[in-house]
Amino acid sequence: MRSYLKHFIDGAWVDSEGGARAEVINPATEQPCTEIMLGSQADVDKAVAAARRAFETWSQSSVADRQALLGRVIEEYKKRLPDLAAAMTEEMGAPIALSQAAQAPTGLGHFAATLKALGDFTFEEQVGRAKVVHEPLGVVAMITPWNWPLNQICAKVAPALAAGDTMVLKPSEEAPACAMILAEIMDAAGVPAGVFNVVNGDGPGVGTALSAHPGVDMVSFTGSTRAGIAVAQAAAATVKRVHQELGGKAANLVLEGADLPKVLPPTVQGVLANSGQSCIAPTRLLVHDSQVADATQFIKAMMEGTPVGDPAEPGQHIGPVVNKAQFEKIQGLIQSAIDEGATLVTGGTGRPDGRNAGYYVKPTLFTDVTPDMRIAREEVFGPVATITSYQTQDEAVRIANDTPYGLSATISGDPAAAAAVAPRLRAGLVTINGWSPDIGAPFGGYKQSGNGRENGRYGLADFMEVKTVVGAPG
Repeated sequence: MRSYLKHFIDGAWVDSEGGARAEVINPATEQPCTEIMLGSQADVDKAVAAARRAFETWSQSSVADRQALLGRVIEEYKKRLPDLAAAMTEEMGAPIALSQAAQAPTGLGHFAATLKALGDFTFEEQVGRAKVVHEPLGVVAMITPWNWPLNQICAKVAPALAAGDTMVLKPSEEAPACAMILAEIMDAAGVPAGVFNVVNGDGPGVGTALSAHPGVDMVSFTGSTRAGIAVAQAAAATVKRVHQELGGKAANLVLEGADLPKVLPPTVQGVLANSGQSCIAPTRLLVHDSQVADATQFIKAMMEGTPVGDPAEPGQHIGPVVNKAQFEKIQGLIQSAIDEGATLVTGGTGRPDGRNAGYYVKPTLFTDVTPDMRIAREEVFGPVATITSYQTQDEAVRIANDTPYGLSATISGDPAAAAAVAPRLRAGLVTINGWSPDIGAPFGGYKQSGNGRENGRYGLADFMEVKTVVGAPG
């Protein structure tokens, strides 16, 4: 069993003050795989104090110093890629092939993209008589989820480090080991003591304490909209900046006349990748009446051709979902679709054949799904796709936008025709014949999918303050 019973605070591994031991369950075996210490208010206070002290000097570091440090982090990160991949496979069930090819490397990609953005960033500009400057923001609390743990940690840590901020990270208690390995990476790279701190814990404990802490200047949160509301409420009393990437319910608008065998595989793959546990998974397929039958048969074949297996074994299968609560939520949503009159094409409730343990979900497809059904409105976070028919493009756009979320949307079809539709979709990310974002381009949502942006220069700017100086010599 992996053991991380200490927090990383002020450049050292320290014992918790009043914390409680907790176990992380391997979702493939339902057995404990990691032990951590859930932190306390005292642990949070200690970490924030360390970050505030470190900010006094790190905020005055030069761009060249930050570039050099990011470069060292990248080199140390490369050495630990196998360890990071193994940890995520064990704790949150990503197949080892996915962990090695995507889960672990995406974090490295954020550091590389941020290093480039830092070199290109304009820190000062003249606006009329004023000089406008970007400056370090302060102490940033980071609260991150389990589904793409390193991706979402590094999308915050890299720009905060580049901006001259200091930070306290609370990783998900469902997948904490990669954050602890990252602390070892940061230490080996020579990140100054107090600049990067990690306190393990859960949302009601450490998450709330960080959000409400008067010594924290910004909270950057990725997770559910429900939890994001709680973070914002806790942060409101101290009027700190709240930066959020929340839930999604992405549509996949399949344009009338689309070449289905060409455009569906790369977009439907987004429903299956990572066992559907991606906030931008394009699960709501909107298909023209004339192509519903063909699309149904094509996607049915994709679902039934996707094996479900042990994440520790090599191969192109999908693994389990992260935990029992998530498994039961997905089962409930699948059953709700059946109860509300959707047509189950393949998959359904229960584990796949041959699986008597582990939180494995059958790749599932429904047709005859109407926009008012729970399965069409709630984020499933599992390998479940729905097909809703439309008659006109205007109707398809209306259905695509008929959601409280606005994180992403996908369009499948002729790229030029899709580009013409993209401005009509109310989402922060629109992908055409694919579902993945660009790591150097801004990422974030409209509506209840959050506020602020991550990645590249936009993400870097969101971790800074803007100051206007009037009257300075030109």
